[in-house]
Order: sequence, then structure tokens, then C-alpha cells
Amino acid sequence: MTTVPKQTTVLSTKGQVILPKAVRDQRGWKPGTKLTVEETPEGVLLKPEPLFPPTTNEEVYGCLKWDGPPISLEEMDAAITEEVRERDARSRY
Repeated sequence: MTTVPKQTTVLSTKGQVILPKAVRDQRGWKPGTKLTVEETPEGVLLKPEPLFPPTTNEEVYGCLKWDGPPISLEEMDAAITEEVRERDARSRY
């Protein structure tokens, strides 16, 4: 990542700070981008808010239920290979 030369900005009476355009462009921050604000020993750190809330394995485990009998990895690989072959055959028409 290219370093942007130091730039200054002014804190408004409403507590707003305008980030220089070069910084916004480099980060890809468009209007409406939500930023998290963290206090650090060096100052304030701004980071884009994650698109999705963090989850744990327990929250997502089992979200794709399989009602049939257990199948082996070899059976899964064979099913995937078959689907790829079918899609490839369809795309050639």
C-alpha cells in the first residue's frame, strides 16, 4: 500500500472530521461507509465496519442439514465431479 503524505483536517463544531479525498480514494471509502473508531496509544484508529457481524461455529453449525444417511468424502467428491461434468457438458451447447 502506498503511503499518503501527511495531510491535515479540522474538527468542526459538531465534532465532524473530513478525511482527505486521497485517503478516501485509497481506502475505497464511499459516502455512507461505516467506520469503527478505536482509541490507541498513538491516537485514533478508523477502520471500516465489517459487512457481516462476527459469528461463532456454534451459530452456523448445522445450517445446511443433511437428512439422509452419512456419506463418505469419496462419495462427496464423486458427486462434485459428476456435477462439474454435467455443467461442462451443458456449457458446450
